[in-house]
Amino acid sequence: MAAAHGYVLASTRITQMPQAVLNKMRVPYKLKQGQSRIFHQLPSGLNMEVIYQKGLQIKNPDEKIEKSWTPQPPLVFVHGSFHAAWCWAEHWLPFFSENGFDSYALSLLGQGESDAPAGSVAGSLQTHAACIADFIQKQTTSSPVLIGHSFGGLIVQYYIANLEKDSSGKLSGAVLVCSVPPTGNSGLVWRYLFSKPVAAFKVTMSLAAKAFQTSLPLCKETFFSRGMDDHLVLRYQELMKESSRMPLFDLRKLNASLPVATVPNPSTQVLVMGAADDFIVDAKGLEETGSFYGVQPVCVEGVAHDMMLDSTWEKGAERILSWIKEKI
Repeated sequence: MAAAHGYVLASTRITQMPQAVLNKMRVPYKLKQGQSRIFHQLPSGLNMEVIYQKGLQIKNPDEKIEKSWTPQPPLVFVHGSFHAAWCWAEHWLPFFSENGFDSYALSLLGQGESDAPAGSVAGSLQTHAACIADFIQKQTTSSPVLIGHSFGGLIVQYYIANLEKDSSGKLSGAVLVCSVPPTGNSGLVWRYLFSKPVAAFKVTMSLAAKAFQTSLPLCKETFFSRGMDDHLVLRYQELMKESSRMPLFDLRKLNASLPVATVPNPSTQVLVMGAADDFIVDAKGLEETGSFYGVQPVCVEGVAHDMMLDSTWEKGAERILSWIKEKI
């Protein structure tokens, strides 16, 4: 766990909190070398957990030194349901740090070690996007690349449509990883019901009834590839169980507010990336998102929905890195 002493990064509004405040997850995520758990105070007074890893500069093939300033855009990662900042910290934060990117993984309110708002749900597209915008405006020194996974990808899409036009919330680009399409997940659900009834039942049991929390086989089938080691699935299963103290959204209200936009914001470069073995977002869902943004979606072979945690997590990370180098 983080030390109890104060820690300031870029602003006095990010402070490291005492361990007693941090200990909201009964199984807290243990940070890797070079990572810091910091907290961004929102205008509401609630604190949002951020796992931060500074970008490194490769001096020569055998030596890496910390870089005080990097020309690469910072990366801001947004998780989906049943996850938190830790899901990016496991593999992708170290990977992008080694490639020179300052990387920030956020835990949305009510998830991970972030404070929980009053009420029965963590928020809405609007409130979650506003929290991200507040962090970007106050804590990043240049326009970041915003990377969202699953329902976090839907939040990123809302951000692009409604907040990115404000110069203070400007992005260098956005990456949608196994993202819920701009119209929401209802199309996915109905397709599964008619074309894959067994899969539809499993997804409903796993996610709506939260059976993934107690069934190792169902957790593995929902989020990971078949080759994933069971001991890793058990570890991530426990972290997922502890991460979500309340639902991200009221799904009925969410669906009533969709689509996120009628036309895309043309000023934002978008990478739409899916997984060939995704048990949650199907190929048509990936195509829908790509079509909306006018880009050819990238489907990564040999990985499942939790691409950033899967046994071949490098595939997605390397594809994002190539896209950033090419487009940004």
